[in-house]
Amino acid sequence: MSISEAAPASKGALWTGRALSAVVVLFMIFDGVIKLPPLDIVTQTMTELGWPSDANVARLIGVIGLVSTVLYAVPRTSVLGAILLTAYMGGAISTHVRIGNPLFSHTLFGVYLGVILWGGLYLRDPRVRGLIPFSR
Repeated sequence: MSISEAAPASKGALWTGRALSAVVVLFMIFDGVIKLPPLDIVTQTMTELGWPSDANVARLIGVIGLVSTVLYAVPRTSVLGAILLTAYMGGAISTHVRIGNPLFSHTLFGVYLGVILWGGLYLRDPRVRGLIPFSR
């Protein structure tokens, strides 16, 4: 099946995909926005995770997350945004593995979010369904 042959999604699948994507977008907006001002809780948490306690580092990470989220939310650039957010989640996963955080609650959270973001994109974007055909 080529991209042009991807079956259109039902209204239910389309709205489910939008809802899943909205969960990711809302979470990532929160995650990015709290990193912008120099909040003590953010710099303390970053120190606990092994990152520098510099507010500028937190701000940079927040901006990267927000830009990736905007790209994911815009239909034309959603695939690029999903790839960038997947990389962002990979960094979070590696940080949690490195410091030995609990597997299911902390380390795999990025995997859970990644599954939701790609699942949402799969349901709402025929290009992704054409690239990853689960059925014939």
